[in-house]
Amino acid sequence: MTAPGAGQPATARERRARLRAHADYTGGVYGSMLAASVVIGAGALGTYHRTELVVLLLLTGLVFWAAHVHAQLFGARLADRPWSRGTVWQVCREEWPIVKAALPPAVAVAVSPLLGLDLAGTAWLALAVAVAGQVGWSVAAAARAGATRRLIALSAAVNLLFGLVIVVFKIVVSH
Repeated sequence: MTAPGAGQPATARERRARLRAHADYTGGVYGSMLAASVVIGAGALGTYHRTELVVLLLLTGLVFWAAHVHAQLFGARLADRPWSRGTVWQVCREEWPIVKAALPPAVAVAVSPLLGLDLAGTAWLALAVAVAGQVGWSVAAAARAGATRRLIALSAAVNLLFGLVIVVFKIVVSH
């Protein structure tokens, strides 16, 4: 079989492999930080229902995803070249990690009653899950980019530090 780009179209498997190889997890890191901020903001507003926080996390992720898609399409790409339906779908997929990052904290909130957590415990669980996601996305991004183990560890440490700053904000806002 001829290599893609050498006259023959790529197979579906080859296209998926190329997409994974060029995946950008920046949106995941950003989405995790956004989810952590939503948890802090909801807690600062007072009492809330868990369902409201789940919906708020998911809708905030979707709104920010749409904003990033819009910015990519009308900002960077519009100036470079005309875009097609394929381009729109590609940008939507590239920015989807923003939404994916909101899912684990939302699930943590949803299952918190099964763990016997009150609202304060629920907020701390969701915040911990968001920070863990932030670190996880950064490690995945660094590893996918071919970074050395030392650079992957540095990326994890920096993102953990950012997460701890968010935790400090939670403590300050709560008191």
